[in-house]
Amino acid sequence: MHAAFFLLLGASLARYLLRHPWEFRSPWIIGLSVALAVLYTVGPVFGPHATPLRLVRLLTVVAVWVALVVLAPSFAWCAVPLLYTGLRALPTRAALALVVLLTVFVVAAQLQLAEGGFDPNLVLAPPAVAAIATAVFVHAERLAARQRVLIDDLVRTRRELAATERREGTLAERQRLSMEIHDTLAQGLSSQQMLLQAADRTWDSDPAAARGHVRTAESIAERSLAEARRFVHDLAPADLAEGGSLPEALRTLAERETTDTLTVRFHLDGTPAPLPDRVQSALLRIAQGALANVREHADATAATLTLSFLGDQVVLDIADDGTGFEPGSGRGPGVRGHGLPAIRARAEQLGGTLAVESAPGEGTVLSAAIPLESP
Repeated sequence: MHAAFFLLLGASLARYLLRHPWEFRSPWIIGLSVALAVLYTVGPVFGPHATPLRLVRLLTVVAVWVALVVLAPSFAWCAVPLLYTGLRALPTRAALALVVLLTVFVVAAQLQLAEGGFDPNLVLAPPAVAAIATAVFVHAERLAARQRVLIDDLVRTRRELAATERREGTLAERQRLSMEIHDTLAQGLSSQQMLLQAADRTWDSDPAAARGHVRTAESIAERSLAEARRFVHDLAPADLAEGGSLPEALRTLAERETTDTLTVRFHLDGTPAPLPDRVQSALLRIAQGALANVREHADATAATLTLSFLGDQVVLDIADDGTGFEPGSGRGPGVRGHGLPAIRARAEQLGGTLAVESAPGEGTVLSAAIPLESP
């Protein structure tokens, strides 16, 4: 519209100079044309907001245009860009009043330029064009306002969604950390407590056994300290962080969990394949949690860790010969704490499953299956 205004202004001035010989009005028309161009440039053309200064400049532009139309009716066509400028810069009622004023002057100018008598089209066409242009502009403004509201809603919804995702991520990380602590530090502290209590009971009657319990508690404390330092570093299991593979870490875990009353063995089935770090970490934590349940709840004498590579998945089985339990009875290891729910959550986070097979007096077998991505 701004380009159209300057084009129409230049064309109207050229038409006047070509069709009229130089006369007393010519300097006024040239001066008013230049003034109109300058006022339009520095006035309402910049910015849609109706500030008082901008309104004064707009009224000045309209006044100069009216003077030009009175002196040279051919400048009436410049009203079209002025119409849109007024609709942008003025409130609705004031803009409609300006549209009526511009239309009246356009009709008057067309009638003055008419040759060959009265033409009804010169009276009806300008108001019709003005009405259509105004309706189109008002409709477009309403659509733009709705779009702005919609965009604001979308932006606000996106921010709320991002905040919700951050909260969910925080809760998920807290749950993961709680499972990490339960499977390592908490279980280690619990084992130390049991061993130290056993040492206290046998300190006088069997000093050698008491010292053995203390040494075992010291070993567990050392491992717990390594795990705590690993939490600070990157939360990876210490056995894996030291550069060992998952089979080596499970074998070390089995040796460490073996005591005078519980024998833990490790068995590898299939050809080992490279596993993602998060899969190795999860399986090691599952083994630690399961053996902690065996030690505290199963009253078992033997347990076996079996790691099986089956091509499209890796399976970790933890079997014991303990007292067992009824899986659907609501009783069992870790029912009220983390225990089995934590182990199941670890498997499900990697898209895997956890199967529990147990019966009273027949031991328990946990089987965690984690799918592997195709190479």
